[in-house]
Amino acid sequence: MKYFLTAIDQMKIALFSDIHANLPALQSFFEDVSKHNPDAIYCLGDLVGYNIWPNEVIQEIRQRGIATIAGNHDAKVKGVQPAEPSKGGKGYAYDIIDNDNRVYLQTLPAHLRISFQLNNDILTILLVHGSPRSIDEYLLEDMEEAALLNTFLEARTDILCFGHSHKPYHRIVLANGEEHPRFLHAINTGSIGKPKDGNPQGGYVLLHIKDNSSTLDKDSIQVEFIRFDYDIEKAAQAVENSPLPDDFADMLRKAY
Repeated sequence: MKYFLTAIDQMKIALFSDIHANLPALQSFFEDVSKHNPDAIYCLGDLVGYNIWPNEVIQEIRQRGIATIAGNHDAKVKGVQPAEPSKGGKGYAYDIIDNDNRVYLQTLPAHLRISFQLNNDILTILLVHGSPRSIDEYLLEDMEEAALLNTFLEARTDILCFGHSHKPYHRIVLANGEEHPRFLHAINTGSIGKPKDGNPQGGYVLLHIKDNSSTLDKDSIQVEFIRFDYDIEKAAQAVENSPLPDDFADMLRKAY
């Protein structure tokens, strides 16, 4: 999917990922992000898994018409028929997804590509869940630079945005061209509903694109990481009062 935007002074894009059926976190995210008045909002997948509100989360996303890609947990519903919720265990989080929402998850795209026409140049953003190669691949912050650069070159993008690891970071990779070096941006959005960086607050990213943004100037593309409070105990206790493993509640409280 490709979008073309021209002649802008500045555009704020909100990027979020890995809700994991945590409705209190998602509701608090919508309250927080509205304060920043973004021009566009994109979801990088994993709406379901780990908590009791997959249907409610999906409906919140659908009602707002938010462009969304599939995460690896969303892909788990493909070909799987709903079972009795009494089945319990980790599978409970998927058993309770209704048929209409299963169809929605099965039709989500794998990637979204956004192109900006700026100053007679094109700036490309690629939104993925894990990596351009695989929905399950982790692009970790300590990845070797040569391997990360190769990922950019294969994907033919200037800005690569992803989730999956639930650990937010922004890393700039230098691509040495024949005439001018280019600065490529790797952005992990973190997680709305299941952070794993030791901070239990939900997290998302505001990406600032200006009319002079360019890969030739690394500071012309701004990445803002935002954390917000939500009712963690409500989400954790919902897990403990369900057939899901209690460990999932501990993960919410301690963010691991």
